Amino acid sequence: MKKQVVNLSNKNVSEIDILDSIFGIKVFPDLIHQYIRYQNAKSRQGSHKTKTRSEVTGRSKKPFAQKGTGNARQGSSKPPHFRGGATSMGPQNRDHSFSLNKKEKVLALKCALSNKEKQKEIILIDSLIVKDHKTKKLFETLKNFEFKSALFIHNDSEKNQNFLRASSNIPRIASLSDKGLNVKDIMTFEKIFIETKSIEQITKRLAWELLAKS
Repeated sequence: MKKQVVNLSNKNVSEIDILDSIFGIKVFPDLIHQYIRYQNAKSRQGSHKTKTRSEVTGRSKKPFAQKGTGNARQGSSKPPHFRGGATSMGPQNRDHSFSLNKKEKVLALKCALSNKEKQKEIILIDSLIVKDHKTKKLFETLKNFEFKSALFIHNDSEKNQNFLRASSNIPRIASLSDKGLNVKDIMTFEKIFIETKSIEQITKRLAWELLAKS
């Protein structure tokens, strides 16, 4: 399909072809949800832990005689009901992540991009290169677009340093390399601005099935 390319002044500068197999497929909301669950689970720290009876400070020796004291019999000073004792059935270190195969990941990304394209929330930018890193100037420039939040996907961090520095101080705006493209960020922000050079990289990444057949 044909799509207009604009500059940071929101003026049409050219037109390029984008693949229907990436930006125009049927959207599967359940797969998008599964990918976001996968991302959230993978980012969970899972380092919560309490000490067991073998780890708390104490003695394994009987604290007092079995009989004759009037107390309930005890075999150690480490049980949970003793002060300073272990925690019963407390949390332990664990890995919360689960696997998602390559085809599911690729299809989920295609669904997220197609969903945004159907809602006309993807904007192609010819370049994110700006003259300086002043936040005020970039903020005024971005007023040419209407959005509540925006994600700018770029190709070259070195050439776009001024833009990345200036945009880092603007609320509800984020920048992301095309190498780190993911479903959660795509669905979190209202508008997705994609640099034209990034389109080539996204196509190579998501159209690997087509490239393998050709």
